[in-house]
Amino acid sequence: MTTDTHHTTPGKTRFSQGESNPQPLFRIEPGIPCNHAREQASELMGYVSHLTLVGVMDEDPKMVWAAHYLSALAKALMDDAELGLKH
Repeated sequence: MTTDTHHTTPGKTRFSQGESNPQPLFRIEPGIPCNHAREQASELMGYVSHLTLVGVMDEDPKMVWAAHYLSALAKALMDDAELGLKH
C-alpha cells in the first residue's frame, strides 16, 4: 500500500459534544496522513459494529453508548481526512 504523506488532516473537525454543553470536547489533530486517518476510522467502525451487535443482543446500553462515541470519532477522522484530501 502506498502511503500518501502529502495529504494530511487539517485538524478542523471537532466532535463529541455533550447534551447540556454544545461545545465539542475533542478535535482531530492536524498533520495525520489522510490514509492513516482513514484506516483508523475503518478499524474503529469494525469495533462499532461489534459493540452495537453485542450491546443490543445482551441488552447492555453501555456498549451501545460506547459504540456511539466511537462512531463519532470515526466520522470525525473521515471528515478531517476528506478536508485534507481537498487541499
